[in-house]
Amino acid sequence: MNRFGWGIRGTQTLSDRPHDWLARQLHEPDAARFTGVGTTADGLIALHTQRMNRVQGDPLVKPIFQAEVATQLDNLLLTRQPFRERLAWFWFNHFTVSLRQGGTRAIIGAYMREAIRPHVTGRFVDMLVAVMRHPAMLMYLDNASSIGPDSPAGRRGHRGLNENLARECLELHTLSPQGGYTQADVTAFAAILTGWGVDLKADQPGFVFREKAHEPGTKTLMGHRFGEGEEGGLQALHFLGTHPATYHHIATRMVAHFITDTPDARDVTQVSRVLQETGGNLAAAALVLPTLVNTTPEGGKFRSPMDYATAVMRALSMGGTPSQPDDPHSPAHTLLAAFAALGQPLWTAPLPNGWSDRAADWAAPADMLARSDWAWQMAGQVRDGDPLDIAHAVLGPALRAQTVTAMQHAGSRQDALTLLFSSPEFQRR
Repeated sequence: MNRFGWGIRGTQTLSDRPHDWLARQLHEPDAARFTGVGTTADGLIALHTQRMNRVQGDPLVKPIFQAEVATQLDNLLLTRQPFRERLAWFWFNHFTVSLRQGGTRAIIGAYMREAIRPHVTGRFVDMLVAVMRHPAMLMYLDNASSIGPDSPAGRRGHRGLNENLARECLELHTLSPQGGYTQADVTAFAAILTGWGVDLKADQPGFVFREKAHEPGTKTLMGHRFGEGEEGGLQALHFLGTHPATYHHIATRMVAHFITDTPDARDVTQVSRVLQETGGNLAAAALVLPTLVNTTPEGGKFRSPMDYATAVMRALSMGGTPSQPDDPHSPAHTLLAAFAALGQPLWTAPLPNGWSDRAADWAAPADMLARSDWAWQMAGQVRDGDPLDIAHAVLGPALRAQTVTAMQHAGSRQDALTLLFSSPEFQRR
């Protein structure tokens, strides 16, 4: 419940065997319900209207973003499918889109709901296509400005390729550098993806294939030839999304996120083999992961700031009534502020490779002090529940005797909970 979810909520317990509990979450439909939010097209209309009218202060986009934050972080606190929810955020990080560039604020929440969530238990290649066609990714990695040099638009405007999307897709999303691609493959893939852009002026703005910006002729990628047009791009994505090197890369990422900072080659091979045998079925691959966990309670993955803050608020049973988008004191906005204060602001990864999964990047002394300070503030907001009951519920056999003794001698309920949330065992999942 900790390693594969977002932390136990209150004194929640399992009603069936752990593996069955995990499997049921992936076999049942996504139970998340998001309220008060629209589509990518709605976000693009707001963004285009602001730009055309040169409106200052983001008045149309800001409420869209606030509504996404409220409903998606409420779901993080309350979800009854925490394994599915963790997979959704894992795959968002794999296919990172960040608020740092590209004007994505109006559609980044819709990107999560439309391109990532529907595919977390499906085929990897289907998620890849949905991501690569989504305006958020096309804007974030500048593919709309990529023009085939020999296309009508390229000859007229003397513009050329932008290789950002092609490079990151090969390096981060699919093959990885171990897949053996070259700079020539990056250039060829960028040419394949010319014309893939965003139409902001349509009645329902979104993805568009602009033939006049597309580089004509066949292209060779990793020794395979792909034809002209949008279809050539889709064929290239299918090739990359089902490549053995891609399955090995995403298996490595999954093991690193759920099991250990230093994935064992045998574990990676197990997950990769299942991907190969099932045509990239992500639910099947995800259900291999629990079989790789050492059964002893010690250890576990170090919690990132997002993990940590969510686990604390779930342990305290915070949230319940829907957060209002413009209420800075709502549970969702409390969680949003925590992500930023602890060093992992929501949807704001600094680079396209997303946030780190490694303990060394989150465990500096100043980071630990910030966690304790924040936990003390949270512990003072909740009056219900015995601290030791909460400790036993959320940590189970991982709860150390030293932590129990320290909590028993704490000067106040708030101090006892702070000791719990600052303990070494609570820092890991």
